[in-house]
Amino acid sequence: MYDDVYKYSLETILEHVNICNKRFSEINIPTDFVSTEYGKTLLDAIVTRLQAIGENVKNTSRKHNLLQSNYPEMEWNKIIRFRDFISHHYEMLDYEIVYEIGKNYLPKLEFVIKTELAKFE
Repeated sequence: MYDDVYKYSLETILEHVNICNKRFSEINIPTDFVSTEYGKTLLDAIVTRLQAIGENVKNTSRKHNLLQSNYPEMEWNKIIRFRDFISHHYEMLDYEIVYEIGKNYLPKLEFVIKTELAKFE
């Protein structure tokens, strides 16, 4: 069921993805996250947005399950589990995994969310 709440959730996820992408554009290699205080600040900022993305995906999944149904190739459970990991084990966070997410997975997520939002037009 496509409704305003679902659309708002998608828009919120896309906003977080866009902010992550903007911040990630300043990172060229994984160690950029840990080599300076600014890099550490970017890491924290990106991880906070990744946590928010995971929370929104989790909530959207409970209510609609449309993302999982329409895009089974996306690893939705990993997005949700990463959110849980950030929330409960932040001190064990691996900056190289965050780099991998920013480089390889956020662009895919952005495409999926934009594709889903286009259905409202």
